[in-house]
Amino acid sequence: MKPLLKYTTLFFILLLFSHYVNAGQGLTLLPKKILAKDFSLKDMDGKTHSLKEYRGKPVIINFWATWCPPCREELPSMNKGWQKIKALGIAMVAINVGEDEDTIFNFTADFPIDFQVLLDSSGNIINEWPVLGLPTTFVLDKKGYIVYRAIGGRDWSSD
Repeated sequence: MKPLLKYTTLFFILLLFSHYVNAGQGLTLLPKKILAKDFSLKDMDGKTHSLKEYRGKPVIINFWATWCPPCREELPSMNKGWQKIKALGIAMVAINVGEDEDTIFNFTADFPIDFQVLLDSSGNIINEWPVLGLPTTFVLDKKGYIVYRAIGGRDWSSD
């Protein structure tokens, strides 16, 4: 089995499990802060971004894929949430896992995303983070430590 297909299958199983177990729950405070693993990923325009660029401000990082039903529901509400928090100095980043620019471009034509979208096409970055299913969202503090995690889709548009 090809590695990407193997990971996609595993994530789909974890996604289903996490969606049913965690749906509707809020962010979970991690018992111990974890220093977030740095990354360098390209955006839809081919520009490279690293996590270090966001130091000094809180960062919300969401791992997702277009084939993931809870991700498809969650991203439009994250975009609405982004409209409410972007003036507060908080960064929001969506990291797509295992897909190419065309697939993401087609998705964002129907579901616009105004915050930063990065591509983990190889699936290497997601393997370095404590992701248990898709979507998984992390909140990092100003020093780059993971403080909160949410597994499964959420409604990010409410106050």
